[in-house]
Amino acid sequence: MRYLIIIILLFSSSAYAENSYSRILEGITPNSITIIGETHKRPEAIRFFQSLITGYTQQNKCLTVALEIASSQQSLLNEIIQGKATVTDIEIAPAIDHPPFRALINDLAEIQKQNNCLKLIAIDAGLELKTNRDEWMAIKLAEQVGQAPILALLGSLHTLKIVDWNPTIAKKEPYVAEILASEGHDIKTYPQHWTERTCNTRNRLIPADQPEAVELLNSDLFALLNASKPKAAINIIDGIVL
Repeated sequence: MRYLIIIILLFSSSAYAENSYSRILEGITPNSITIIGETHKRPEAIRFFQSLITGYTQQNKCLTVALEIASSQQSLLNEIIQGKATVTDIEIAPAIDHPPFRALINDLAEIQKQNNCLKLIAIDAGLELKTNRDEWMAIKLAEQVGQAPILALLGSLHTLKIVDWNPTIAKKEPYVAEILASEGHDIKTYPQHWTERTCNTRNRLIPADQPEAVELLNSDLFALLNASKPKAAINIIDGIVL
């Protein structure tokens, strides 16, 4: 009986993981932008993002992968792909930089060497650019919209399509997702929420129309903002990966 329980748990874990990214993969279509939100410096977030890339490219389809790296580093990214530089040479904001993130860049560069159908782009605004980061990233993503869909990994706040800011805030600056949605782009967003467990081997997708989604949205993201907490997650995000 003990071994049967273990086998059931293993299959259940696989089913949860499959459900978490298969439904997201179905929405990655030509002319679309999919943003996966992360809490920076979480290795689990990187692994989940990598699973999406692997799952999509195994279908022999082209994909553009966008990362929260200053766009001024694009030429260096290209040199890494060409073997003229290494991932240690690239400049990454300290709040984002951690070994799994650099490993992701290196893995994607290796894939692109063998597969021209995968494109890696840096979309963030560097310190040298005196501009709003979200506006800049939205511009860079919009420039890439085409037959090859875009899959981006950004901080989770950038996934919010609507924010009802406190009226006392004079300057209300929308996040990347809201800018792109207002321009009519086909955009889907999925912030991630990782629980603090010793062994967290399962993940699942909570659709935006589920009560649990708005609860997590309010406790995770809107708790950080000077804005009204929404009563529903629909139209704000497309789901949460738990």
